[in-house]
Amino acid sequence: MSESTAWKQLTDEQRREVERQLDILRRGTAEIVPEDGLREKLAASVRDGRPLRVKLGLDPSAPDIHIGHTVVLHKLRQFQELGHQIQLLIGDFTGRIGDPTGKSETRKPLTEEDVKRNAATYKQQIFKILDPESTQVHFNADWLSPLTFADVLQLSAKVTVARMLERDDFTKRFTNNQPISLVEFFYPLMQGYDSVALESDVELGGTDQKFNLLMGRTLQQAYGQSPQVTIMMPLLEGLDGVNKMSKSLGNYIGIDEEPNQIYGKAMSVPDELMLKYFELATSVSNEELAEIRTGLSDGTIHPRDLKMRLARTFVEMFHGPDAAAEAERHFVTVFQKREIPDEIDVVELPAEALENGKIRLTKLLVELGLQSSNGEARRSVQQGAVKINGEKQDDPLAELEPRDGDIVQVGKRKFARIKRS
Repeated sequence: MSESTAWKQLTDEQRREVERQLDILRRGTAEIVPEDGLREKLAASVRDGRPLRVKLGLDPSAPDIHIGHTVVLHKLRQFQELGHQIQLLIGDFTGRIGDPTGKSETRKPLTEEDVKRNAATYKQQIFKILDPESTQVHFNADWLSPLTFADVLQLSAKVTVARMLERDDFTKRFTNNQPISLVEFFYPLMQGYDSVALESDVELGGTDQKFNLLMGRTLQQAYGQSPQVTIMMPLLEGLDGVNKMSKSLGNYIGIDEEPNQIYGKAMSVPDELMLKYFELATSVSNEELAEIRTGLSDGTIHPRDLKMRLARTFVEMFHGPDAAAEAERHFVTVFQKREIPDEIDVVELPAEALENGKIRLTKLLVELGLQSSNGEARRSVQQGAVKINGEKQDDPLAELEPRDGDIVQVGKRKFARIKRS
């Protein structure tokens, strides 16, 4: 029985359930291909009582997840809460042979031990959002490694070179006479074949992954399967409000950062992006989102109060409600009741600077670059110019146990936020 007839066979109650799920799952999406495909998949799921298989591919290199990465994870969580099955696919096969970057080098191949270690880190971070009970973790070496050369030739015969050159970066490089290796053509094929192996119903990814996501549909059809629906999520701008959130640009909020750091960074989210952050990177309901939008529009919600709610929500998601309450108390005490700027440079404090976890105050000021010498640091302390988290320090010989997120201040203009290495 074809999926296109599923909707006709539903009761009125079942149709309302499909529409309810659609309303939730469409939230924040950039594009769904095909547009009516998701409704058909959901209708068949409701009709047959079978959860949809929803796939997300992950890079096997060392994960360091930030809020931008969680956009697709929150969409997966929505699928989970609606009763569907998540397929996390770690590309260990591709990782072990090295991934072309489109430039003159290839990414360094990973060992099997590297992949296993990174996979464990992925689980530790990702399961802060996803429910492990309804999440399957797969490795594509399980089906790619056993393929024979004949199998690979049969796979490559299902896609033309002209189709491959539809990908923007391939087209530009071909036009500019820049080299494209045959190996690079195989990466979309391998990603698409993953969907064949898993018989995925839906695949998620960023808008920058559109070509590879659609390859899954092409290959599933070629292998006689019902083609998956592809859902593309927008890229989230970082704290600078302009560029995609990225660790290399320093405009990110890491989910493994200390509560005070997460809270403080969230308070620097540009006002015009708050709604987008709530929509894409939190689990607030559509009804709450509508209330927030209305409140900002009519002035009944102050932007700073909303930003504090966003910061509290992020900390609670990754560290729990107690840590969120404490981080908010810290922020109010340090930033709102004292004359301390919202944006402070984060300075890494090397582990070797500590002895048994402690460091002398004067040495700390020098290590953070706030003073040029121990003598200058000592004089600043004696003059009452040094504060930590807003508390004045009066003993230059004091032995301290610095924590991530501590704010160190010298005078009225020198500040540093500690990051333990």
